[in-house]
Amino acid sequence: MTHSTFTRRRIIAGGAVALFAPTLLRAETANQPGVRRNATSFIAQRWQDHFDTLGKGAIVADTTSRALHFWNGAGDDYRVYPTSVPASEELTKRGYTKIVRKKEGPDWTPTASMMERFPDYKYMPPGPNNPLGTHAMYLSWPAYIIHGTHDTRKIGRRSSDGCIGLYNEKIEELFALCPVGTQVRII
Repeated sequence: MTHSTFTRRRIIAGGAVALFAPTLLRAETANQPGVRRNATSFIAQRWQDHFDTLGKGAIVADTTSRALHFWNGAGDDYRVYPTSVPASEELTKRGYTKIVRKKEGPDWTPTASMMERFPDYKYMPPGPNNPLGTHAMYLSWPAYIIHGTHDTRKIGRRSSDGCIGLYNEKIEELFALCPVGTQVRII
């Protein structure tokens, strides 16, 4: 007859296995195609891989890992923010642009293509229902904006009509760091 005894060592070992099992399972699937990345798997970026100089500052918005990377002009401040990204490839514009205007308390007017798809959309003044959140940084591409959102469920997802969205508290922080002229690359 076998007799199983519970010792402190067995309990601790069992607890360790239970704690680390999810990490081990994530590691097994991290490089498999079709496995979606999340906020814990941001890919670190180097500004030198995207820009010749930092200039006034630099932003890389990575639509694959759904992260925005920021470097200040001196290169001594690097930050990463979780984002929402365009809902489809057709809505995603990639390449180089820059911040040309900033607005605290932005209003929102739907674009012509949005009106075709969503005829009920209409102008929204600043406020809690505004899809641009509390702050907006307008890019040199018409109708493309880095902005906040009141709908926090959108962050980490493909949910925008082309813009890069951040939590309101994060766009407020980034807004204060980025002067007009900050260079931007969407990848």
